[in-house]
Amino acid sequence: MSAPQDIVERALAASASLGCVVLVRNQSVTNLRWARTNLTTNGETIAQSVVVVALVDVDGGVAAGSVSVNAPELDDLESIVRRAEARAAASGPAEDASDLVADVEPSRDWSDAPVVATSDAFVHFAPELGEIFAAARADDIEHFGYAEQTITTTYLGTSTGVRLRYAAPEARLELTAKSHGRSRSTWVGHAGRSFDDVDLAMVDAELRQTLAWQGTRIDVPAGRHPALLTPSSVADLMVHLYWDSVGRDAHDGSSVWSRSGGGTRVGEQVADPRVTLSSDASDPALECVPFLEVGASSGFGSVFDNGIATPHVDWIKDGVLRSLITSRHTARVAELEFRPPVENLRLDVAGGAGTLHDLAARTEDGLMVTCTWYNRTVDPQTALLTGLTRDGVYVVRGGEVIGAATNFRFNESPVDLLSRIEDAGVPERTMGREMADYFSRTAMPALLVRDFNFSTVSQAS
Repeated sequence: MSAPQDIVERALAASASLGCVVLVRNQSVTNLRWARTNLTTNGETIAQSVVVVALVDVDGGVAAGSVSVNAPELDDLESIVRRAEARAAASGPAEDASDLVADVEPSRDWSDAPVVATSDAFVHFAPELGEIFAAARADDIEHFGYAEQTITTTYLGTSTGVRLRYAAPEARLELTAKSHGRSRSTWVGHAGRSFDDVDLAMVDAELRQTLAWQGTRIDVPAGRHPALLTPSSVADLMVHLYWDSVGRDAHDGSSVWSRSGGGTRVGEQVADPRVTLSSDASDPALECVPFLEVGASSGFGSVFDNGIATPHVDWIKDGVLRSLITSRHTARVAELEFRPPVENLRLDVAGGAGTLHDLAARTEDGLMVTCTWYNRTVDPQTALLTGLTRDGVYVVRGGEVIGAATNFRFNESPVDLLSRIEDAGVPERTMGREMADYFSRTAMPALLVRDFNFSTVSQAS
């Protein structure tokens, strides 16, 4: 596998067009997987992907063309660049054409090799997992799940002199526990930088507690009920909302942030005044790539914006919609501030206090939702979602969990939900179950919301 810096320099040297962008991602993964309380697989993998973006002069403007390849040989790069140039020439003028950024200070670690994840990531975790397995077998509890340490090292080089590098570690853990002949099932997910901060004893205690709660079944009809949403379920809903926050879509009238009569709703009160939804690449709990790295233009970003820093941004501040995701081009078209996407998301509710369990103790009546699954957009202009609860819905009465209800299908708009907050905890690093594969860097509080629409009963476990 070629050194990323060599790939960047060789491809840029081969460029014969107006401009060139080279993006190299080296991803190193080590993992453990288990089923029925037995380790099934473990391994280490390394993969490399390369995107070459060529910019060429064409009649009417500048065109862009991208070619993506896996682990190319250095001698193949010239032909890859030629393919990107040919693709650009055939595509016609790009509506988002802008000058490539320049005068960006190079990363000090540009010359460093990609960071490699090894099985050492599990040096403390694996023995503790073995102890949990031994105790589970004695109690007829089955465990299913996986643990994965990923480190993605990104290199970005452009013909205007940009040379940027960033190594992003990510630890993901999912555990499902089943008991009583698999008639009970519960789940816990964790996301962070490493497994050093995972308290498996606490995770095991949580799984056992929720399995015990399922020993008492309580009939609860479908309908609107107060809902106590875990940080994980809040994360899934907020990531959907974030992905619906593209400035061009709002400007074109096709999103929940489109204003009736034209324009966008930026500046409008759209949520409870206590609510702030933000992103910050430098957040120490959610650190992510601090610059744009775009392989193909879309509503989320433009290839012409590669290398631009991604600063802190408030999407919603004090309940007011402040920003939408824009490229430099869409910001001009929609008359919005330029706000590039950031690969993390945080929700704060002013005055929120404590954990999910503290929030439950303050709840007189409600249904606690472990996680959501198979969430799909029903109506983009209201951000209405439908989905399923999974692995436990618990009945809270007088500040205590008294048993478990069935699972439900729900129909909810996360925008409307942010205006119906009754109580909140403090944000904590979490992982949405539905979005874990796509967007795992989130910090969310537990929320108590009124009138959550549990539309129908579901038999899904």
